[in-house]
Amino acid sequence: MEKKLWGGRFSEGTDAFVEEFTESISFDKELALYDIKGSIAHARMLGKQGIIPQEDAEKIIEGLEEIKKEIEEGRFQWKKELEDVHMNIEKALIEKIGNAGGKLHTGRSRNDQVITAFRLYLKEETNNIIQLLKELKKTLLKKAKETIDIVMPAYTHLQRAQPIRLAHYFLAYLEMYNRDEERFSDTLKRIDQMPLGSGALAGVDFPIDRKMTAKELGFSQIMRNSLDATASRDAIIEFLSDAAICMSNLSRQSEDLIIWNSTEFSFVELPDKLTTGSSIMPQKKNPDVLELIRGKTGRVYGDLIALLTVVKGLPMAYNRDLQEDKEPVFDTVRTLKGSIIGMTKIIEGLKPRKDIMEAAAGGFALATDLANYLVNKGLPFRQAHHVVGQIVGYLTQQNRGLESITLDELKKFSPLFEEDALNILNPHYVADARKSYGGTAKERILEQIKYWEEKLIL
Repeated sequence: MEKKLWGGRFSEGTDAFVEEFTESISFDKELALYDIKGSIAHARMLGKQGIIPQEDAEKIIEGLEEIKKEIEEGRFQWKKELEDVHMNIEKALIEKIGNAGGKLHTGRSRNDQVITAFRLYLKEETNNIIQLLKELKKTLLKKAKETIDIVMPAYTHLQRAQPIRLAHYFLAYLEMYNRDEERFSDTLKRIDQMPLGSGALAGVDFPIDRKMTAKELGFSQIMRNSLDATASRDAIIEFLSDAAICMSNLSRQSEDLIIWNSTEFSFVELPDKLTTGSSIMPQKKNPDVLELIRGKTGRVYGDLIALLTVVKGLPMAYNRDLQEDKEPVFDTVRTLKGSIIGMTKIIEGLKPRKDIMEAAAGGFALATDLANYLVNKGLPFRQAHHVVGQIVGYLTQQNRGLESITLDELKKFSPLFEEDALNILNPHYVADARKSYGGTAKERILEQIKYWEEKLIL
């Protein structure tokens, strides 16, 4: 059995159950390269400050570089009895370079070591997610430019509401994903803070240079309070919250496209390479990527709730419960990155069915605009709403659409209707009539596109 690096106080070996129950190496080895990065910076600082001999610092750095190479090449042997990634690497270092390896842990604790590695990991992955969101935004902008001349019905309560340009829809999600990116960028400020040097909870009794270490590791800030540095996980929770919101946006768009891809709607066609078939029904073309984004959203919600639950009752400062912070984050990072990539590919490859969309944009979807016509003629909106409601009821009883009504019929409901009222029965005309802020007129869509072209530097 491996001798524990912390085992001096104990008179008997650890029970096999405890070793199995408390190990984290099965998942936290994902932090290995970040742990080594933190240890190299720490060793370099210890040597510069004269806390350990310079030659020992150089041996430590050389040994860690060798271990890093072994890990990258898949040759490193992980041992569960050594509990976690940090102890595995430290024990391997001591075996490789001798007593000098035992000096690496001078001036730090596993408490500040683990959260330093975790923050380095999360800082990198947050930047990766931000870049993926940028690519998704560019894809949405490109699709908006391609679809600016397609008119479709927008929906409230999943019922046809008013005609809009399809580009307006894609630009709406661009705005939503942009806010997601802004949230991650803002959270990055709170992730990008170095806890190393806080020790177990009360700082360390050596003349360490935290500014040097922070610069080596690329942290823009240093955490001021050692209790806070080792015990807090709110920046991690904030990241999970950002991810949950982003997944909700991805899930909503997935639901839209799943519905639009159905035979009942047939608004879009998804590329064959991004769909799957049925084992029994030859005609099926299933939107599995979108369905899995929708389904995996629940996992990310669960990850957020899991960590909130872990920290809600913890006394200050570090508690072993915080070992449970990593798996939810690893899961969320993998799930979110995959979902963003999947949505980007779907948007890039989907083909709108213009004829079907535009046919659906007519009919009763134009009712609000007909009411607005009467308002512009001087009728109070509530009366105009009532008049058009009567028209809809009249046509519904005859199983007719709004586009079938004649001017003579319109005049039976209000003498304010004139020849130009028939323009309202053209969804393209109606979409272009909305020239106000946020409207669907082509010129307004082009304004949005120009704004995003400048922002995204296309």
